[in-house]
Amino acid sequence: MITTRYAPYGALKNNTLNERVEDFVAWVNREAEAQGLPHHIPKDPHGPIGLARFRRTLAWHIARQPGGLIALAIQYGHLRTVLDARTSSGYASRSRSRSRHRIHSVLDVETALAAADTAARLRDRVAADENISGSAARRALTAAAQVPRFKGRIVSNTFVRKASAFLARNGVVLFDNPDAFLICAFKRENALCEPDPDANAPRQYDCRPGCGNAVRTDTHARLLRERAGEIYQLSAHAPEPVGKRMRANADRLRETTETHDATAHRAEAWA
Repeated sequence: MITTRYAPYGALKNNTLNERVEDFVAWVNREAEAQGLPHHIPKDPHGPIGLARFRRTLAWHIARQPGGLIALAIQYGHLRTVLDARTSSGYASRSRSRSRHRIHSVLDVETALAAADTAARLRDRVAADENISGSAARRALTAAAQVPRFKGRIVSNTFVRKASAFLARNGVVLFDNPDAFLICAFKRENALCEPDPDANAPRQYDCRPGCGNAVRTDTHARLLRERAGEIYQLSAHAPEPVGKRMRANADRLRETTETHDATAHRAEAWA
């Protein structure tokens, strides 16, 4: 007979869920030791993990992963979140008007850290003598030069406020968009993704060709070529007219890389 200290009925409460998280950590460590595995979950010096600390994990996926807004919609059960996470402020922990611990504040922190990482990667590519293209190239290079590389720190109350102020700098915050193979130097008045008037981030799922915020490096162009080649290979095994549409899409991607090759310059040329 299996015994449990948890009630077999009713909704799970915070205390019970926190206990289950700790029980899960203990189980993982026991299994790792029993199987002779080197990895385990170390004891956290800041105390139990608990549910509240999963907000950073959720925010990481929203801010940094493709389809992150969809993950938020699934988590909170509101499809409207996919349209714009910042307009969905009326439900529980997504409210901006309550506590600094709400999901929007945490999301601002993670988004700011992701933008700092994007700026650091752009600086690394510039240092490797990659070419840069796009009408926002000069603005992106200026923004990248002004952002310090994030090396890890405790996220304090002050950092939360600084993150919000950082993201509010219209035109000089860089957002990586791996799905579109570009960096968005987001400026509201230039954006073709039709952001809200007070938005401080692009609608990355609605990135459109010809936008004045787009910036590409040689790395982006290389990835575009590889993606075009993959689509061509897939089109050979697809029925018509699907294969025809796939080849047309691949041709558009290759045209984008050709535009990059024709217009890209070293960073010093954009100074």
